[in-house]
Amino acid sequence: MKKTPVFLDSLVTDMLRLRAICPFSWRVFQFRPISCEPLIIQMNKCTDEEQIFDFIERNKAILSEKQVGCAFDMLWKLQKQKTSLLKNVEDVRDHPQFLTLHNLATNKFKLMNDDTLVNVLHITQQFDIKLLSEFSSCLADQRLYFSPLMGKIADIVHRNLETTQDLSSLSVLMVNISSLISRHFQQQLVNKTELLFDTIDSSEVNVATRITRFLRNIKYCYQPLLEKCNNVFLSNVDQLDLDSISKILRLYKFLQFNSFEFIMMAKKKLTEMIPLCNHPASFVKLFVTLGPIAGPEEKKQLKSTLLLMSEDLTGEQALAVLRAMEDMESRNSHLIKRVTSVLHKHLDSYKPLELLKITQALTFLHFQRKEFSAKLRELLLSYLKISFKPTEVSFLVYAISLLPSPHLDEVGISRIEAVLPQCDLNNLSSFATSVLRWIQCDHMYLDSITGKQLKLLQKLDHYGRQRLQHSNSLDLLWEELKYVRGNTFPESLLEETIATLQHFVDEINYINVVEIASFISNTDYLSTLLLDRIASVAVQQIEKIHPFTILAIILPFSTLNYDPPQRDEFFGTCVQHLNSYLGILDPLMLVYLGFSLATLQYFPEDLLKSIFNIEFLSRLDSQLESIGVMNGAQQQIYKMLAEVLGGINCVKASVLTPYYHTVDFECILDKRKKPLPYGSHNTALGQLPEMPWEPNTEIVGSRLPPGAERIALEFLDSKSFCRNIPHMKGKFAMKKRHLEILGYRVIQISQFEWNSMALSTKDARMDYLRERIFGEVKS
Repeated sequence: MKKTPVFLDSLVTDMLRLRAICPFSWRVFQFRPISCEPLIIQMNKCTDEEQIFDFIERNKAILSEKQVGCAFDMLWKLQKQKTSLLKNVEDVRDHPQFLTLHNLATNKFKLMNDDTLVNVLHITQQFDIKLLSEFSSCLADQRLYFSPLMGKIADIVHRNLETTQDLSSLSVLMVNISSLISRHFQQQLVNKTELLFDTIDSSEVNVATRITRFLRNIKYCYQPLLEKCNNVFLSNVDQLDLDSISKILRLYKFLQFNSFEFIMMAKKKLTEMIPLCNHPASFVKLFVTLGPIAGPEEKKQLKSTLLLMSEDLTGEQALAVLRAMEDMESRNSHLIKRVTSVLHKHLDSYKPLELLKITQALTFLHFQRKEFSAKLRELLLSYLKISFKPTEVSFLVYAISLLPSPHLDEVGISRIEAVLPQCDLNNLSSFATSVLRWIQCDHMYLDSITGKQLKLLQKLDHYGRQRLQHSNSLDLLWEELKYVRGNTFPESLLEETIATLQHFVDEINYINVVEIASFISNTDYLSTLLLDRIASVAVQQIEKIHPFTILAIILPFSTLNYDPPQRDEFFGTCVQHLNSYLGILDPLMLVYLGFSLATLQYFPEDLLKSIFNIEFLSRLDSQLESIGVMNGAQQQIYKMLAEVLGGINCVKASVLTPYYHTVDFECILDKRKKPLPYGSHNTALGQLPEMPWEPNTEIVGSRLPPGAERIALEFLDSKSFCRNIPHMKGKFAMKKRHLEILGYRVIQISQFEWNSMALSTKDARMDYLRERIFGEVKS
């Protein structure tokens, strides 16, 4: 095969790069010779390449961009008619007059249309993947991801994917065409990448990063590829700087991919950079990247340094810091005050999505400042009045619902109604969440506003049902559902959604089973039909399911406290599939897996040995800490228990047990069923209604007097049960079993019972508590 002349390698690339800085208006104001059309007519009469090149040689001084483009179009048309396309294209490239045509194209390319440029690409490069990747990067630099030209490139890649062997160039193309390709083509690219991955050098960090970006772009957490990329990153720690670590962690966060080893490596390397970053731009990037994974000392150092730089922050940097503080769950009042001061100065310059992020972060950090909130609300409303995109309207409305006095006027409600026919299930769910929040908060506007909000809820329900009924396959339905947060899905829509999923139950397979299981876990909706199908797919197709996704498959059974018919076979198959990976699992994932199986009373020996192992425990760098906070109903019960039992010193709140379960309330009765006081160390009620409850977390377990019994009273709110039926969820059932093993008599008080009409008065509730504790009813 003859080698392509060197000057051709850069032709199309140079064309695109020059075109990037040329005003597109040049295509409109074009100056052509009067004889333009007759020349094209003459050219169209040419029957072979020699005639075209002869015509070009004779008219090269007067040819316009349209005529040069026509020459390429004609050449490519002739080549497609030949049996040996590759050989004929090479002959065209080697023709003595091709250099003339090349020079004319270089001078006139800025006026050519996309189709002609594709033909130029065909003739000059013949699908050379390296040059094609550079060509796509030129378009990407101009943000032409959705241009017809990028579509042509995607088509070329698709037609030549089977013979492609250069993963480095392919990874560039994958990122650039990812916005245009079908789900089937996405999967083909993933499969091809997996096949070619072992052909690249283990030091190819950039290739691994691009592959991870591609998976992010198509929203596909494909574990096998991510693990391979992760191994490349871990093997090339010395090559990773702040920018690359930051980029990788952001990609991992989006894909919800956990790598304990990478986080530990990143934490160590980033911590060493703290004294080296002395400029606001670099330090903010370090704060944002290291903050969420840093230890207490590192966090303290980051915050103190940032406080010194806070006055020099730009609006963009202040927003980045605020979002990092949200991730860190840091409520440092001095730093929040400094950052919000910068935000306030730049508030007018933020885009709608940025305003949503500000609102969410400040809500989470419990920041309240009347002037700031008023300005934020004013900006959100102004954007809402001119917005027409359903997604933008939905997040603007959601942001407004998070602010004090979240109600909307008629203009706001009409804006929602205008976009409803175009909304997907994610938008509709977001609107419903916002409307429900208004109804709960807007008591002072009850008469004038709530009626309209209820009508809006009915419309949301109507359009949601309509979209669900129009779904004709699980794949299409899932395209909308995968962005929906199941725990915020409106009740009526949730029932219809589960019914639709049940209709497509036979379409659940090894490809989508993990996503479906995760969705069900978040809904708290018990559908035995769906769970039985998930269990069946896992048993029958376990070899096609990645071991690291087993936890997601088991989770809905644990959360909803459900045993499928083939219980032992299902759990056994899942655990067996995971056994050889126990040593490399993320520590927290391993503990959570053990916890999930324990709620189902399934205790695999190999898993327990892996957890209760000195080497593993040394890897378990941190553990979750739970802080009990009393809600209104618990405070009410606490006061009544004190009355029923004869004094505040006869009841304990938030007691920490030897199993590290926190009991809402504890009391002790002697053998004559008389309450025993705890002594002077017991926490007094104090100013309970006005202040957050601070739990008394003394470890219990001391011996009781003969015949005495220890009683645990647990208040179960709606989150303790499945959403569709009063079936207790797994972890609350397990907690009851554990407390009984410790010797407690467990009294569980459900929210539904406590708030029922039968217990609507204080006397009725007092009698109820006496009956549950002492077994007697006061007449």
